[in-house]
Amino acid sequence: MYIVVTGAAGFIGFHVAKKLLGEGYKVIGIDNINNYYDTGIKFARLNILQNQQNFIFLKCDIDQYDELNKGLDGFEVEGIIHLAAQAGVRYSIENPFEYTKSNLTGFTSILEIAKSHKINHLVYASTSSVYGANKNLPFAEKNIADHPIQFYAATKRANELMAHSYSSLFSIPTTGLRFFTVYGPWGRPDMALFKFTKNILAGEEINVFNNGNHHRDFTYIDDIVDGILKAFNSPPAPDINWDSYNPVPDSSFAPFKIYNIGNGKPITLMKYIELIEKYLNKKAKIKYLPLQPGDVVNTASNITSISANLEYKPLIDVSVGVKNFVDWYLDFYKENNDA
Repeated sequence: MYIVVTGAAGFIGFHVAKKLLGEGYKVIGIDNINNYYDTGIKFARLNILQNQQNFIFLKCDIDQYDELNKGLDGFEVEGIIHLAAQAGVRYSIENPFEYTKSNLTGFTSILEIAKSHKINHLVYASTSSVYGANKNLPFAEKNIADHPIQFYAATKRANELMAHSYSSLFSIPTTGLRFFTVYGPWGRPDMALFKFTKNILAGEEINVFNNGNHHRDFTYIDDIVDGILKAFNSPPAPDINWDSYNPVPDSSFAPFKIYNIGNGKPITLMKYIELIEKYLNKKAKIKYLPLQPGDVVNTASNITSISANLEYKPLIDVSVGVKNFVDWYLDFYKENNDA
């Protein structure tokens, strides 16, 4: 039996696939290796996975259902961890059709694969961005999440609703995971930690939006992977206490569940930058800019539900996590503090 991991050459998908392989699982990794960011790091991640036993790679666009279905033909699929998506908040403002393709049509393909293979569980990536205009911090799964402020978040919220329909119609257990600002080694070059580290080393300015007045619930990749696998190993059952007259959004009469995965200890963006400076031993040249369209000012995760139900407990403090990233970056790019 295989576990399918989509987005296997991506940041989170790579770490999940690597962890599963290390625990003896058979993994089919799916990725289209698109050029949204530097493909070099994607191939480097993929090379690590392909050097391990029990890994099969399928290069495929998930929105191409027939191709995806053909590629999986003949394999017994136990479950799917769906992490492939068109990521990026700001990119979605100018390129909405890329999100329609990957996040909506692509997710429909995954749901159809889940149905046809009669899988035990579909776990998929959602995002803290779904909370949108809601300012009731910390964000909890029982909060309304129907006011997204950018299209990326709208597609992810749509994924949650689409998953519920398949859980209801076909009794497919589905779990949506709302990630809070994931960071760590092998991270995405389009994200703040990566860009800040690169620019500080090069002596170039870093753009700090909202004049640095952001708070973020930075969550280390190892903690995210731990939460994903705990969720995957605990398929949801129908909630016998679910009340259709007073419906809660994070469970259902169907086998459906939504969890936050965060660190639960938000910090200021400026503190984050100070940590990068500390471990690079180099000061940043900061260009302060106004708030960008689509940006959420503050995020904070209520992780009571996942902690109680799945015994999830984030372990990596942000100071340790940033150091781990910087160490990885310097090694991967063969940089040094004078670069």
